[in-house]
Amino acid sequence: MAKTTRKKRQAASGPPIIEISHLHKWFGTFHVLNDINLTVAPGERIVICGPSGSGKSTLIRCINRLESHQRGSVIVDGVELTDDLARVDEVRREVGMVFQHFNLFAHLTILENCTLGPVWARGMASDEANKIAMAYLERVRIAEQANKYPGQLSGGQQQRVAIARALCMSPKVMLFDEPTSALDPEMIKEVLDVMVDLAREGMTMLVVTHEMGFAREVANRVVFMDEGEIVEENEPEAFFSRPREARTKLFLSQILQ
Repeated sequence: MAKTTRKKRQAASGPPIIEISHLHKWFGTFHVLNDINLTVAPGERIVICGPSGSGKSTLIRCINRLESHQRGSVIVDGVELTDDLARVDEVRREVGMVFQHFNLFAHLTILENCTLGPVWARGMASDEANKIAMAYLERVRIAEQANKYPGQLSGGQQQRVAIARALCMSPKVMLFDEPTSALDPEMIKEVLDVMVDLAREGMTMLVVTHEMGFAREVANRVVFMDEGEIVEENEPEAFFSRPREARTKLFLSQILQ
């Protein structure tokens, strides 16, 4: 069993798909990200955790330029993110994002939400986009809801739609920003199950979450942030059983109670 688990957690080899070097970001005078360095290999699953206000969400939002940085560099699949909008668009086509609050278009059906990106951003024909969207809705176990509107679905169902919508763009990387924090407890598992399936299929994932069971099961590395810095990172087994830093130990003692 141990050998199987270790093998499952091995990331794909190859050049990094994400390279973050000496990244700094300020909101006014508040130094929200302070000298962040992180490299992600293709197929690697990274869980980012830490207390509220530690910079976790801001960090992953910098990876697709939803937030701009002031110093350092972010390179995604060989493309450095700058103020050049063409580069931003190039990266966003390859990076899917799932937000805390779903961000579905209320006036569009579930199917229309999923086909909008492929048709407008990739120039895909509507018939092909519909076929791909239905395949991904089936994959997240919600195809029967395709002709409903977001307001007719539960929170867990809407979040699964949000995951399917991101997958319809065939992204190389998936970013999850606290995808279960807005859900009722009984809906969390259905979303985590979909994310576990993606991880097992080798999707490159960066996940901001407090779901430590998910981190133990699927992460290659757990990254702990506090006060805008990466305090500690390690494989899940070592991170949870042998944390090195006092701030990490305090956080784990609070969240694992």
